[in-house]
Amino acid sequence: MGRKDIISDTSSRQEVDDFLHRARGLSVRAPTSGPAMGRLVFAMDATASRQPSWDRAAEIQAEMFDAVDGIGALDIQLVFFRGLSECKASGWCRNAKALRDYISKVSCHAGHTQIERVLAHVEREASSKKIDALIYVGDCIEENPDHLAPIAGNLALKGVKAFMFQEGYDRDASFAFGEIARITGGAFMQFDASSASRLRDLLGAVASYAVGGDNGLSVYQQKTGSQEVLRLGHQLRKPR
Repeated sequence: MGRKDIISDTSSRQEVDDFLHRARGLSVRAPTSGPAMGRLVFAMDATASRQPSWDRAAEIQAEMFDAVDGIGALDIQLVFFRGLSECKASGWCRNAKALRDYISKVSCHAGHTQIERVLAHVEREASSKKIDALIYVGDCIEENPDHLAPIAGNLALKGVKAFMFQEGYDRDASFAFGEIARITGGAFMQFDASSASRLRDLLGAVASYAVGGDNGLSVYQQKTGSQEVLRLGHQLRKPR
């Protein structure tokens, strides 16, 4: 697929050129203060089996900030659950070091998934500030998907798109994650434990979308040439 085809699949060439023109007028580094152009919640399963994946996430999370460097300010909040009832959120971060500091302080503990609490937290956050996207990374689900659908619907009403990234191919998780993505107008993607580069591209894609919308996503896809990012974009534009 040529470059022209990639651009036409996401945004018109003129729209992308206009977006790049505006981006060049911004400072090279995102401002450390002032309003964010994009805001997303980065949520992860921190139950015991997830420690290797958690450590990898600490290394690749910088891609979310790198992807939008020179385009606009991005604020990210980390949310995680572990143990039997622990579900916590960090402060809002505007650079990779701050987010990595939060991630590095967390160790994974045995417990059950608490995706419902993650969604409810994002819903509360979206009641007081604009949240552009939720990224969730996990491998399984131990909750009733029917309990998650109404909260996903509330997120959709608040304009929050959920990007559900599943490590592995657990059938129940695939169904539940796919439904949450469908209801919110987001995307569902799978990767395996050896695909850190694939997850890195997906994180960068969502960050680009949170800050620059379809045009930001188009620019990031052109930069990376990632087929995963292209497929993510197709899901975003799929009729629901």
